[in-house]
Amino acid sequence: MITAADIIRILNLQKLPTEGGYFLETYRSTETVADERGEKRSFSTAIYYMITDEEDSFSEMHRLGGDEIYHFYLGDPVEMLHLYPDGAGKRVLLGTDLIAGMLPQVLVPAGVWRDARLAPGGKFALMGTTMSPGFEYWDYKSGSRKELLNLYPGFEELIATLTRKP
Repeated sequence: MITAADIIRILNLQKLPTEGGYFLETYRSTETVADERGEKRSFSTAIYYMITDEEDSFSEMHRLGGDEIYHFYLGDPVEMLHLYPDGAGKRVLLGTDLIAGMLPQVLVPAGVWRDARLAPGGKFALMGTTMSPGFEYWDYKSGSRKELLNLYPGFEELIATLTRKP
């Protein structure tokens, strides 16, 4: 049976220190587009993304300026929380058990706060994400625990668990 360490080695995944987990960029469009601020961005980017049962191996609450599509490849189910600009929130379960309501692909629209962690008891999950326009490091915004707790009072437990900053 394949292990998280096998996947990290085979795919040459690297630790993602700010967000958490492991990743490898697999595609970056050579064509660019200017965003609403006039900043150049690739049309599209794609990565492998993996979280494990290691301490602090989760995707912290963050938001991005482009749409991001998560693709579930293998491993254990992943819980996501989406927090929308209007104050609403939604929990999503990524995985292969469609009958149980899991989804193999999930869209997170631009500007929506998102996170990801293994469902309880999980060992690892290998996913991918595709962004359009493409990911740029300057566009990544970490969620402040204090700010998010004030904006989304119905999601205190998950926000406290999935943020790294007070």
